[in-house]
Amino acid sequence: MALKDDRYTYRVTWSEDDQEYVGLCAEFPSLSWLAPTPEAALKGIRKVVADVVHDMREHGEEPPEPIASRRYSGKFMVRVPPEVHRDLALKAAEAGVSLNRLASVKLSH
Repeated sequence: MALKDDRYTYRVTWSEDDQEYVGLCAEFPSLSWLAPTPEAALKGIRKVVADVVHDMREHGEEPPEPIASRRYSGKFMVRVPPEVHRDLALKAAEAGVSLNRLASVKLSH
């Protein structure tokens, strides 16, 4: 069964342990699908996700919202040791930018 309007986030990678490609879905981290080709791994994980979503809906459960559909504020809090905070504040001052700007640049690389 195919999932109508499938907007989930998929990834295919090589599994050295299994000597096959593994299909993964970010919204369903416990699911995976092994296959000899990347195309088959993607097809397999998409079918597994479709089956799980169908089963969840049949049992009155709400499947997770696709990451691509979620709204993000652009804000989140990170806790770091005081020494790291001090070091980053110093680097930001030396660069003539705000601590927020420095952290944003570092996180986006």
